[in-house]
Amino acid sequence: GAAAGGDEYERRYSGAFPPQLRARLRDAARGMFVFGYDSYMEHAFPRDELDPLHCRGRGPDRRDPSNLNINDVLGNYSLTLIDALDTLAVMGNSSEFQKAVKLVIDTVSFDKDSTVQVFEATIRVLGSLLSAHIIITDTKQPFGDMTIKDYDNELLHLAHDLAVRLLPAFENTKTGIPYPRVNLKKGVPPDSHNETCTAGAGSLLVEFGILSRLLGDSTFEWVARRAVKALWSLRSNNTGLLGNVVNIQTGHWVGKQSGLGAGSDSFYEYLLKSYILFGEKEDLEMFNSAYRNIQNHLRRGREACNEGEGDPPLYVNVNMYTGQLMNTWIDSLQAFFPGLQVLIGDVEDAICLHAFYYAIWKRYGALPERYNWQLQAPDVPFYPLRPELVESTYLLYQATKNPFYLHVGMDILQSLEKYTKAKCGYATLHHVVEKTKEDRMESFFLSETCKYLYLLFDEENPVHKSGNKFMFTTEGHIVSVDERFRNSLWEDILPGEEGGAEKSKPTELKAANFSSNCNRVPDERRYLLPLKSNYMRQIDRMVGLI
Repeated sequence: GAAAGGDEYERRYSGAFPPQLRARLRDAARGMFVFGYDSYMEHAFPRDELDPLHCRGRGPDRRDPSNLNINDVLGNYSLTLIDALDTLAVMGNSSEFQKAVKLVIDTVSFDKDSTVQVFEATIRVLGSLLSAHIIITDTKQPFGDMTIKDYDNELLHLAHDLAVRLLPAFENTKTGIPYPRVNLKKGVPPDSHNETCTAGAGSLLVEFGILSRLLGDSTFEWVARRAVKALWSLRSNNTGLLGNVVNIQTGHWVGKQSGLGAGSDSFYEYLLKSYILFGEKEDLEMFNSAYRNIQNHLRRGREACNEGEGDPPLYVNVNMYTGQLMNTWIDSLQAFFPGLQVLIGDVEDAICLHAFYYAIWKRYGALPERYNWQLQAPDVPFYPLRPELVESTYLLYQATKNPFYLHVGMDILQSLEKYTKAKCGYATLHHVVEKTKEDRMESFFLSETCKYLYLLFDEENPVHKSGNKFMFTTEGHIVSVDERFRNSLWEDILPGEEGGAEKSKPTELKAANFSSNCNRVPDERRYLLPLKSNYMRQIDRMVGLI
């Protein structure tokens, strides 16, 4: 049976992927975005989010300030419209992009009595405003004519205004690690917690750094970098790992779990992406060191992805001080990690980890928020339309050009259409087994999930063809990797440094990223399965598919 089974994987995933099918899927991904976006504009704008079951808008939950799930993200500033701006550009829809930008300029204000999470406001709102501003002002205009008549840097001014309102979070903290929440009118609320998560405090550097470099004002990058360094200095002497929740006044780790999922994920991502954008050597040094410690303490399973005996590789949650296993679940946010491994050039290991998440997706038609790999069952069963698996699928396709990943994308697209499509828009799955829906369409569905699916199938997209180098923020916002971001406009000494930081030359980036490095997988492997079928079957068995 094994040989026949081997053929079954080969039959399903190998060989060429017809261009007509690919074009059809590209159009389906665009259609998915358009349905969600148009529904939001028709039923929900100017409110923050669309309720796709009841076809209405929603803003912050004013009646219940403790409803952080909503209030951390919804700031009463047309969140979904802002988060979707650069997706319109990437899809080449210049008329709607221009219309949306004008709407944002004319209607959005951050002078609001809203208490939001600094991290969410930074990645969803600040990042999108900066990305759209860069697209509008790009002299090359790779996406078609996205210029705005009489544009006077309004989006940059909006971004600046928002960032200034977030700055109080960085004051009155003994460690330099920011408060997690801030009121956009009044600053840090008097009843604020002194605890924050590593990702929330340590993943602000890309957006704050771009803003600083566009404005020529070092303040924003300085506070974001100080937070990263403060967290980094608190890592365990024994393992080199960081925990997931820290006290911002004492530097004491309240959450001692070290993993790659919620609370930690984008901290690692932004060490590398900051280096790619800004070329500060210390960011790459921190990333390399963190990556080594992750491999040493979090990775379980056989050494090589595609050969040898033993369990498939998996990254688990451990105690930051001892490296001992803390629990047997992984969360869906961890599915971003193969994409990060592609950027650093560790494509083989990325292939294996991605295959594990894809197997879970095949089992449920979605990724449960937490999956218990020991019990082979969801621990937390909802799926809020998250993009991480699609993102890794897209980046792995770019690195390998293996049609397997187009099949994966097709699977994901079909599940989303089948299980999450609602009366107007797409809805969170309340339970991945029962397929019940929740009345919420998070803004990242339009800014990331749809964008990565579209780009996966759109071979001719300017992102791939224009000769420009692009990077995506942790919210999927596109930023051109540009010489001007590699020159600080100031000589300020950043915390803990003597003299100016040494810049690496852009050419040194080749090893960390970019197409020159994506040809590592030998050509003949492009038409075979990226993972041998016996290993795929092993993973399918591990998640209870077989």
